[in-house]
Amino acid sequence: MSEGGKIKSTFIITKFVDRDGIIEKLSKAGEALEFLKKKFACNLIEEKVIHGNIFLNEGINMIWTAVCGGTFTPFNNTNAHIGVGDGTTPASPTQTGLQGTNKCYKNMDEGYPIYGTNQKAVFRATFGANEANFTWNEWTVANGPGDTYVNLNRKVESLGTKVQGTTWIFTVELSLS
Repeated sequence: MSEGGKIKSTFIITKFVDRDGIIEKLSKAGEALEFLKKKFACNLIEEKVIHGNIFLNEGINMIWTAVCGGTFTPFNNTNAHIGVGDGTTPASPTQTGLQGTNKCYKNMDEGYPIYGTNQKAVFRATFGANEANFTWNEWTVANGPGDTYVNLNRKVESLGTKVQGTTWIFTVELSLS
């Protein structure tokens, strides 16, 4: 008899032209992505779905600390952040944050993270017109706004260069089964 478990990660990056900030405001308030894509279809630049990443050792250790009743900072709406950066260093489990020079950590949109069903947690953050305007090559989910907090995961893959006047909505789904 063998033991088996599956870790699955899905990342969805949805990009809009948003010079007046309306999409940013609605997204940060927790408006459904499907609604935003339908209502602002003419502003939609692209949506990209990416699979796979690595969980970082510090994130795995924090998960076990939580399971066993230890003291930890939760990945809740107050603390959880999605971080993006321009680093291209390959992902390694021993890393403790983003590796690039340009970085931006954004707090959760209203109502996120979603957890407790479907064996997953869903995190979502909105990066508005004046935020994180640089090349996005890496990302993570952390329990605070920087590299010194616990990072669950890290992925390295080019998502393009965010420019002024665009809003990018980043959704991260992490599941265990």
